[in-house]
Amino acid sequence: MSEIPSRRSGPFRALPAKALSGRLKAPGDKSVSHRALILGALAHGETRITGLLESEDVLNTAKAMAALGAGVERTGAGAWTVLGTSGRLATPDAPLDFGNSGTGVRLVMGAVAGSGVAAEFVGDESLSSRPMRRVTDPLDAMGALFETSDGRLPARLSPSKLHGIDYTPPVASAQVKSAILLAGLSADGETCVHEPQITRDHTETMLAAFGASIDVRRDGPASTIRLTGPQTLTACNVDVPGDPSSSAFAIVAALVTPGSEVTLTGVMDNPARTGLIETLREMGAGLTVEPGPDMVGERTMTVTARASTLRGIEVPAERAPAMIDEYPILAVAAAFAEGTTFMPGLAELRAKESDRLEGTAALLRASGVDVETGEDSLTVHGAGPGGVKGGGRTVTHHDHRLAMSGLVLGLASREGASVDDVAMIATSYPDFFAHMAGLGVQLEPA
Repeated sequence: MSEIPSRRSGPFRALPAKALSGRLKAPGDKSVSHRALILGALAHGETRITGLLESEDVLNTAKAMAALGAGVERTGAGAWTVLGTSGRLATPDAPLDFGNSGTGVRLVMGAVAGSGVAAEFVGDESLSSRPMRRVTDPLDAMGALFETSDGRLPARLSPSKLHGIDYTPPVASAQVKSAILLAGLSADGETCVHEPQITRDHTETMLAAFGASIDVRRDGPASTIRLTGPQTLTACNVDVPGDPSSSAFAIVAALVTPGSEVTLTGVMDNPARTGLIETLREMGAGLTVEPGPDMVGERTMTVTARASTLRGIEVPAERAPAMIDEYPILAVAAAFAEGTTFMPGLAELRAKESDRLEGTAALLRASGVDVETGEDSLTVHGAGPGGVKGGGRTVTHHDHRLAMSGLVLGLASREGASVDDVAMIATSYPDFFAHMAGLGVQLEPA
């Protein structure tokens, strides 16, 4: 079995780039990768996964499912097999360590909640500061026995028996919805989740692919999802589509660097994930989208981005769930636009790996961009093409998306820019440096 490549760390800087050009296969989607491992571990039979994103976050989920009794094996680059437990998970010998992964820990909490095992969930300093009650509260209402540290990790689960629940999440969150649905697989009776605003629907789609009986009803911007437990999943093969959130960095880099043209293939084309594409088009971006093959029930697309003169807009707040991870790189695009871009509805960014709202504002200010923050909003006064001075250093606060956004800003600025550490990029996009180099971007230790 081949080894996973080593990761970069420490301060790095992006030098001003000439025209970017090239064609990339989009990195595997992180959300689908987590779910493929979890559902494969719960299923009966062997699940074969191709295109798995081998990021630190996903690898921590793989380790957790192995510790819970699944047979998890890497057979090649992005190729994995998971021998499922038929829902009969084992009590792990040690705490389940999810590192920096909020998606991994919250989804596995749901998957394990009704399994009858005892487990402890831990993470790094950043993850241990993030709120977990949004997941443990509804799981506790289903009968789960969680103990947390003032609503944060570490969290301890005692053997529990669950019943169905009718629940409306107070915050739009695919993680919360997914945790409840995964718990519903082992619960007695019907579990129902009402979403006033639709979020990423990968769990619903993949549950159906794994043979679950699940009912999804959509009514305009809302949805209602029902399943009746207990249910046992059936293994299936998963070809992971490309991640729109990671693809965003190359797309924006091409848009803001004069003379550039970059193509990404296999990008997931899911309405709950394409908010950035819609927003960039409204800003005047030169984007061409062509349909690609379906992967595990998800449509894909080929996206070509060409250098463009962007204009500032007001981004609808209701679009936030469809692009919540892309706001830092959208803010970079806005810095090179003509006019002002206003982004409301961003309260959720304050509970990410860092206070991502303030972190994004700080990385722009460090390179001379005029920016303002509100309680749940970001306003960027664009400097126009070639108008960003650069020269700043991004304080990443161990946040991978701030690190990558800071480097993209640097390559399109007049003076370049640096970030204080790049180690955390491996949590979501381990091929970032190789992909950027392939497009002609020069990134070097600072």
